[in-house]
Amino acid sequence: MKSNSMTMNELQNAYDAIADEYEQKLWLDQYILGVARLRRQLMSQARGDILDVACGTGLNFPLFPPASDITAVDLSPRMLELAQQKAAALNLQVRVKLMDAEKLEFADGSFDTVTSTLSTCTFPDPVQALREMGRVCRTGGLILLLEHGHSTWTWLAKFQDRHVHQHYQENAGCRWNQNPLELVEAAGLQVVNSKRSVLGVFHSIEAKPTGN
Repeated sequence: MKSNSMTMNELQNAYDAIADEYEQKLWLDQYILGVARLRRQLMSQARGDILDVACGTGLNFPLFPPASDITAVDLSPRMLELAQQKAAALNLQVRVKLMDAEKLEFADGSFDTVTSTLSTCTFPDPVQALREMGRVCRTGGLILLLEHGHSTWTWLAKFQDRHVHQHYQENAGCRWNQNPLELVEAAGLQVVNSKRSVLGVFHSIEAKPTGN
């Protein structure tokens, strides 16, 4: 639908506009709903050369194992500025690059771990973005995704469906009633492990590229 079809430029402008308040907007999810804990548990599994897709303000950076080799990409220049500031404050060496998740500018098999958190809900073509994550992940590598989607609780799922257009417009293109696991499978990735938390909304997914 047109109302749920932001262009890349529109998404970039939307995230530039909310970048400075982004972490404040996530505070409820992070610390009341427990997303910070889920994020920490999942990101601690990253290893080797890490690519953080749609890195935002760099919330994942301090959660990666010490001395990790980190590359981070995002569509929003302002988000990347804040991510770079966070990396500097943490004394981390992070290469940040302005990039479309659906067209990753890296060779096949460039990274040991590819991570992304709370992002597939905003990609115009999430399956293509996930395919790209699989393409740049090395054989034997790991793709770690923390996403939110359609609740397993009927009353909440119906609420999400009723308010999906409003939520999309007010939250920078977030489609909160998608099914992240279905998207991962549609992208041809092999699901190694997955679990749902917080009323069945949040998904912690470990996957591998096809053929691993």
